[in-house]
Amino acid sequence: MLTRVLSAALVGIEPYLVEVEVDLAGGLPAYQLVGLPAAATVEGKVRIRGALENSGFKVPPRKVSVNLAPADVRKDGAAFDLPIAVGIAVAAGLAPADLLADVLLLGELSLDGSIKPVRGALPVAAFARARRARGLILPAACAAEAAVVDGVAVYAARALGEVLAFLAGAGELPRARPAPAGPGPAAPPADFSEVRGQAAAKRALEIAAAGGHNVILVGEPGCGKTMLARRLPSILPALEVEETLAVSTVHSVAGLLGGAGLVAERPFRAPHHSISPAGLVGGGPQCRPGEVSLAHHGVLFLDELPEFARPALEALRQPLEDRHVTIVRARRAVTFPAAFTLVAAANPCPCGHCGSELRACTCSPLQIARYRARLSGPLLDRIDLHVPVAPIPYAELAGAAAGEGSAAIRDRVVRAREIQRRRLAPYGLYCNAQMTTGLLASECAVDALGDEALRRAVGRDGLSARGVDRVRKVARTIADLRGAARLRGADVILALQYRALDRDDVDQPWRPRLEGAGFAAGATSPPSPAAGSAPTGLPGCATLGGAAAVSS
Repeated sequence: MLTRVLSAALVGIEPYLVEVEVDLAGGLPAYQLVGLPAAATVEGKVRIRGALENSGFKVPPRKVSVNLAPADVRKDGAAFDLPIAVGIAVAAGLAPADLLADVLLLGELSLDGSIKPVRGALPVAAFARARRARGLILPAACAAEAAVVDGVAVYAARALGEVLAFLAGAGELPRARPAPAGPGPAAPPADFSEVRGQAAAKRALEIAAAGGHNVILVGEPGCGKTMLARRLPSILPALEVEETLAVSTVHSVAGLLGGAGLVAERPFRAPHHSISPAGLVGGGPQCRPGEVSLAHHGVLFLDELPEFARPALEALRQPLEDRHVTIVRARRAVTFPAAFTLVAAANPCPCGHCGSELRACTCSPLQIARYRARLSGPLLDRIDLHVPVAPIPYAELAGAAAGEGSAAIRDRVVRAREIQRRRLAPYGLYCNAQMTTGLLASECAVDALGDEALRRAVGRDGLSARGVDRVRKVARTIADLRGAARLRGADVILALQYRALDRDDVDQPWRPRLEGAGFAAGATSPPSPAAGSAPTGLPGCATLGGAAAVSS
């Protein structure tokens, strides 16, 4: 007898329908599985036989043939154990086959018949709703995360015997209820009020949060780079409904939800520098999402950036530019979302004290040059804000006065994001970092002062065309934080100060090259080229520790 059971599998984060065809025929007892199954799927015959027999069902001594259609797509994982076992039972006459019509089944079986959780329950539930399926039978451990999808009945099964009894009309499967949002942090969240000093770096992170820009913090060991980076999520806006579903889908595919419901907070991923390219951007034998996708709509923090393997760093180029990553294999191409904010931290040299006024650097010029060469120019060109972080004097470090808290900074970030959302909504965008080149002319028009600053940055400092676009986007974010409708020249110059850092200067690494771009304080028009040799202050800007902050 031939039976068809519906199931689903994933290509990246996209589910597709799999028809499990089971045929019991005469002949010597045998089990044959076709349809490009992977090793874990083939090994399921041992789990299926043990689960059926330990659930009180005797496998008939027949020739069992199983086909997983479509047959030209590789099937991986143990999620087909449950539909194959049910197909064998129905083909043997345990239950009428019409009960399986438009019902999807997924689950990994244990030898005792219990059902273990599988990856991707959330996107499979959305897929079942799109197909208008009558129901979805899932392991109880992951059914709650699928139940958040309205419009499809999700049944939670703990053992194969429960499913067989349900199909035979001798029992009921409970309807799964949506799981609550994932638990919040166990400890109080990190707050910017705990950071002493570092006004320029805090301002840069505020700009990064407001516009979705990438940032690199460069400074001596122990000066607060990691402390600053780990507090960036505390000033990011809360996840929107669509963002919550997108983040939860990626985590479900990666098997990280654990039945805890939707992800409630923006993700913060901080992989070790020994990570492989596949671990960072995704891939591997089963084509799993990498850290850039797990940080979708959140923060990817790469501490000690030059210590990462060069292939892993270079693999970041496409997701930083396109906000998604496409992994091409011989038979298919898989696309994962990767709209993350990159926060990187680096030392100026191997010992970390190059340019320090307190400790002598022990590195030779050749060692420093090799260390900085680990970060390629194309990668750094995709990072919008390059921020030097200086050590804090003890008097300021031991001061009793707390810095500005994350709540106040977050309020400004939320207001700036709302301005961007209203402006960019017609284009399907929500933050300045997403703007295309075609939008810059209308949304990031610069005045004569800003135009002259960009011209001189391109001519004197070699700012690339991509760099010009990114500077204009950062300047637009600075204006949004001020609540201004138009860019000022000072906004452009401030964006240039945060970007144009000379990493090749051995004595003062990653120091600003502009320092005001040669514009005198209070200037209303671009100076002559001769006047640019002695940089001074900027209208509306104040230099802080080699960077700048907008005056209110």
